[in-house]
Amino acid sequence: MNATKKQIDIRNLTAAAVCLALSILLPYLTGRIQQLGTAFSPMHIPILLCGFVCGPYYAAIIGAAAPFLNHMVSGMPMLPMASVMSPELAVYGLAAGLLYRALAKKKDYIYVSLIGAMIAGRVAFGIAGWLIFSVLGIFEVPFTWGWEFFVNGALITAAPGIILHIVLIPVIVMALQKARFITAEQ
Repeated sequence: MNATKKQIDIRNLTAAAVCLALSILLPYLTGRIQQLGTAFSPMHIPILLCGFVCGPYYAAIIGAAAPFLNHMVSGMPMLPMASVMSPELAVYGLAAGLLYRALAKKKDYIYVSLIGAMIAGRVAFGIAGWLIFSVLGIFEVPFTWGWEFFVNGALITAAPGIILHIVLIPVIVMALQKARFITAEQ
């Protein structure tokens, strides 16, 4: 049975709201141990899933809003970091949704879409961090300190989260495909 466009829109809106709620709940659960949240990037998981499930536009909006809403609810991430994470997560969701829609819905392409989205998001993180922290004057020598910030924040500290995302998200996406929650019509 094919779903009508209105049913798909309602399902996507509902799924996007669930992803937004999860993007606040998951960091809260790991927030008691800050190193855990920093290492596993729990806010990234629902945003990436939103790209696969709801499409690029819902995911970009949810990704842009999640850090600020999370800050209002829990005080974390702090505002300068939320300002850096917002473009990162928006690009994560946008790229995951665009790549997933453009490529075949096969297992290998789920990984290609995910890794492409993660690279695009990390680039957005680096650019946003450099611009925001340079403008705010947090770094005395923006280019040098900005590079260290990017390498430490986007790659070294986040390595466990990157591995977790590469293992977990495709499994969830394949399960949602099998359950026909994600369909070819999307």
